[in-house]
Amino acid sequence: MIRHTVVFRLIHPTGSELERSFLADAEALREIPGVQKFEQLAEVSPKNDFHFGFSMEFDDQTAYDGYSNHPVHVEFVSTRWVPEVADFLEVDYVPLQPYSARRGTMDV
Repeated sequence: MIRHTVVFRLIHPTGSELERSFLADAEALREIPGVQKFEQLAEVSPKNDFHFGFSMEFDDQTAYDGYSNHPVHVEFVSTRWVPEVADFLEVDYVPLQPYSARRGTMDV
């Protein structure tokens, strides 16, 4: 399993119609084959300057690659993400085995 996450800040004013439009259009990512547990998240901590997050899961690297290269994702990135996102941080995770099962190593 791969958990794909991204936190970001838009160029649009908070609460604006442009902000709402961006988030509404991002819902199309949920329908891409292989996407599971898609969530849009709002930042509540003052510890960073990001305002929103997206999180989703994929069964494996093949499903993740299919998402990354899917025409809906490619179009969203080029027409909405690139021109409208001021800053972001993307983090992709795989679960670690419990420490006792790893025998002191960082193997996943």
